[in-house]
Parts: sequence; C-alpha cells; structure tokens
Amino acid sequence: MATDATSQVSTSRHSMRRATPGFEGEPGSGSPGQARLSPARLGQIVSEIVAAEQSWRPIVHFSAERRWYRRRVLADDHEIWLLSWLPGQHTGFHDHGAARGAFAVAQGELRETLAQPGRNRVRNRCASTGSVTTFGSRHLHDVSNAAAARAVSVHAYSPPLTAMRRYAMTASGLALTGTERAELDW
Repeated sequence: MATDATSQVSTSRHSMRRATPGFEGEPGSGSPGQARLSPARLGQIVSEIVAAEQSWRPIVHFSAERRWYRRRVLADDHEIWLLSWLPGQHTGFHDHGAARGAFAVAQGELRETLAQPGRNRVRNRCASTGSVTTFGSRHLHDVSNAAAARAVSVHAYSPPLTAMRRYAMTASGLALTGTERAELDW
C-alpha cells in the first residue's frame, strides 16, 4: 500500500493465510491456479465483504497519526485489504503495477482523483457508502477522505500487488517519482 500518510500491520506473504475470496473463515468462489480475476469479479468480492459487516467492523482501527490498513486475504490470484480513513488522509497519486482492482466504500465517503502521466488535468469522482469502483491495470489515482466523517473501504487486487508506482503533480504534469515493492516498502 502507499507510504504517503499510511501505516501498516506487518504481515509477510509467508505468514498470511492462503484463501479464496472473503475474509477469514468465509467460503470463496475462486478456482485454484487462476492467474487473474476480472475487475467485475473483484467488485463482487469487495461488495460481498462490505455487506458482511461483522467480518470487518470489529478489526477496523483509526489513527490520527497515519492512515491505517491491513491485508486480510492473500491468495494466488488476488488479495484483499481493509483501510480506514480519517478526514484529510489520502494515498497520494499511485498505480497498482500490473494488477487490476476494485474498492468498495463500507462507511463514509471517499474522493478519487484521476490523472495521467505528463498531464496537469485531473478529474474527481466521489464514492459513498455502498459504492463500488472497479479498474484495469493502467489505473492511476489518489484516494482521499475529503469529508468531515471517518471512512472505511475494502480493496481487492488481482494478481496480488508486487509493485506500485508513485507520482507527484508538477508544473509539467504528473511525474513518476518512484516505485514501491511489495513486502519491502509496505
């Protein structure tokens, strides 16, 4: 996950439970060895998790110091993360490497700012409780809580994240600033 204003709960790929879609103990519908799930399927997964409030609400933590997140599922073909957002917290511009993804807002409201490398133009869209956003492997955004209330979201990626490129808006447009690697940088 992004390092800008973030915190993580340490878990290595080797210590995570290998699972199918859902949180621990929930049945899934992914088939073993499936390399990539579609954005639509990832959207279904995050929507189902949001609906199963008892699976995520007890573990959510909010931190004024840093945005909180925790990986909940790591499987061969996808991973699922739970994130919390206090007002003003954001990810910074990033992509998801080669992964497709989806996120659902479980509580509150998030703003997604979309941009393209080399361009100054941005587009904002709002995602409120119950909404699901799906995207392909070339998606680049900054997600933030621009509202006055706390927010919670569930994110899924397929295949699991291996790297995320970070970007900054400059006078010349959005510019690549670095690459973060899974298990090394988050």
